[in-house]
Amino acid sequence: MTGRHVQVRRLITADDFRSHVSSLGVELPFDPAPDVAGLSAPFRFGPLHVGNRFAILPMEGWDGTARGGPTDLVRRRWRRFGRSGAKLIWGGEATAVRYDGRANPRQLVLTSETAGGIEGLRDDLVREHRGRFGSDAGLVVGLQLTHSGRWARPDGQPRPRIAYRHPVLDARVGADETSLLTDAELDDLVGDFVRAARLAREIGFDFVDVKCCHGYLGHELLSAHTRPGLYGGDLSGRSRFVCSTVEAIRASTPDLPVGVRLSLFDFAPHDSEGEGGHEAGRFAFGGDGTGAGVDLSEPNALLEALAEAGAVAVCVSAGSPYYCPHVQRPAYFPPSDGYPPPEDPLVGVARLVEAAAAVKARHPRLAVVGSGYSYLQEWLAHVASAVVTRGGVDAVGIGRMALSYPDLPARTSSPGSVSTGDGSAARSAIARRRHATVSSRAAIHSTSTTATCPAGRTSHGRSAARGR
Repeated sequence: MTGRHVQVRRLITADDFRSHVSSLGVELPFDPAPDVAGLSAPFRFGPLHVGNRFAILPMEGWDGTARGGPTDLVRRRWRRFGRSGAKLIWGGEATAVRYDGRANPRQLVLTSETAGGIEGLRDDLVREHRGRFGSDAGLVVGLQLTHSGRWARPDGQPRPRIAYRHPVLDARVGADETSLLTDAELDDLVGDFVRAARLAREIGFDFVDVKCCHGYLGHELLSAHTRPGLYGGDLSGRSRFVCSTVEAIRASTPDLPVGVRLSLFDFAPHDSEGEGGHEAGRFAFGGDGTGAGVDLSEPNALLEALAEAGAVAVCVSAGSPYYCPHVQRPAYFPPSDGYPPPEDPLVGVARLVEAAAAVKARHPRLAVVGSGYSYLQEWLAHVASAVVTRGGVDAVGIGRMALSYPDLPARTSSPGSVSTGDGSAARSAIARRRHATVSSRAAIHSTSTTATCPAGRTSHGRSAARGR
């Protein structure tokens, strides 16, 4: 299917880009001359002030220590985040609240044992930012807290802890009745999030993110229609875990703001050919029941409840990298364990941009951070500028792009650094980014660290991080 789509890098001029978007039948806001002042303007994040409109999104690392602490590769990644120019570091890295919640045996875990090393990550990031830009004013650094649930692989093998029995996904991880978390276990897990949040505050983080996206436990509970008891059934039951967690963190640590990274909508699991199983569409939170459409009624109700519980911000994502990656992170080339994209990736970008704008319009109390922008490549600044200046989001989140081109926020904040539509500056930006990517890969491959990937593959000599 990929061969039928036009790669965004082949859209050389602004007219090429806009014409292609129009041919797809979708809309993407676009500024021919990006508003650098608008992208550099501050915004409120609860009680905090963020210095510009760029955020670095959290990614799941596969290169920590066996005990869940950082290595040199992790520290290097965080230093690059500090030099990026983004003023909001949304979560930094997916960090498990306990060992059985890791998605891989090298993921970070926040415990009293690892707290010093994770504190050092934040300190390194702030130091790098201050060194490059002269000040850390307006820099806000959070930590994402997670339990991987169904996708837990704390020792490299599937050790699923599930919210309910799923007709398609159980077989993928070998889940059965013994994998089900009880209500009492979920009650205890709320306490684990509270403990980790308190520790995050003690080591200097400005906020925490309660992860509720990408098929991990917080997200899966939102679709637990068939689960009996306190944590399933209607939306009040299905959202009990995340709302209780936010409320309990706020009660325990009142001076610590809380955000939620949320898969705002989901699609049915797709197979290796990119076909979705519509019979599982009823389990897609934020879906329209078909497995391939969006209905934001329940997500909007959830966001109202989260705001009442004390959340100050939401980072909008969608889907899951495990069963519908084209929805979560639009890309021309699929992940190695994925499938050819069933739609032009720009359709996925437009879907995420539109959903985030709808949420922003509906929930003025919440700061809203968007995602899905990396595929835009040299046109990212043009779309980001238009979305921000039209009030579609408060900040534009950068995930994969932050790994290959970490300087993007700083460069975009410099007048004349982005194309005005004639193509010449765009091609220059491509060359700069490709050079940065090659340099980054060369530096990464100069190491000898081995990281184990979730699917059992081994990644030799690279900094293993993935936007999950």
